[in-house]
Amino acid sequence: MEGEKKRRLVLIHGAYHGAWCWYKVSTLLNSAGLQVTSLDMPASGIDPKQVLDITSVSEYVEPLFQFLRSLPAEERVILVGHSFGGLCISLAMESFPHKIAAAVFLTGWMPGPHLSYLSLMQEFKHRLSLKFNLGAKTVSDENTNSDDPKPYMTCDLQNLASNVYQQSPPEDLTLAFSLLRPFPIFGDEDLRENTQLTEEKHGTVARVYIVCEQDKIMEQDFQVSIVERNPPNEVKVIAGADHMPMLSKPQELFSYLQQIADNYY
Repeated sequence: MEGEKKRRLVLIHGAYHGAWCWYKVSTLLNSAGLQVTSLDMPASGIDPKQVLDITSVSEYVEPLFQFLRSLPAEERVILVGHSFGGLCISLAMESFPHKIAAAVFLTGWMPGPHLSYLSLMQEFKHRLSLKFNLGAKTVSDENTNSDDPKPYMTCDLQNLASNVYQQSPPEDLTLAFSLLRPFPIFGDEDLRENTQLTEEKHGTVARVYIVCEQDKIMEQDFQVSIVERNPPNEVKVIAGADHMPMLSKPQELFSYLQQIADNYY
């Protein structure tokens, strides 16, 4: 049994966000004696890269891969992926299964060997198109051929307030308005080639899914359908949580993460 001080959770944010969004939960986890690492993915948070610099999903997940490569040989961590962060930790499970004690999917993408991320994304896009547009925008980098524009996503602030942060304190919404950054759009071919998962590697890592009941982006029935098609070891539910449970229900999320650390280390 590893000592209490060696238990580490690695928190991976979703699209548009950064390590900053975990500030409440990180404080609670640290106070409970757990080690916490919150990473900024490329062109997110305070990472110096710009959205147009990101050319592939493999490049996007590199900060997480680099962190896992840097761990001592005997150390394992619990990965927590929020929203798009679920894909990030899934790819890490495939490449570093021996480094991961458990993977936690927080209202996030949970593909598997028999459930592709691309198919989930296509279903998700259809669902969203029936409700609202989060604000897709296509741009061209001045330093590249304008016939081949690099697309990215921007956040619609009105939808953010109504459908992402609707249960969160208003000061957290104000914080988000100041810190959100554009998110790269990855091509279908890139995703098809670079998000393959296997039973032999990815399938050996324990998984926990946390459903957020009031999520208007990854709606509860969509979260449940992912769980049903790719059953994890455990499913937990946070009542009253919007798409940002680390802000709307930090105490409840902390309690679950503490339980998971107790159970999987």
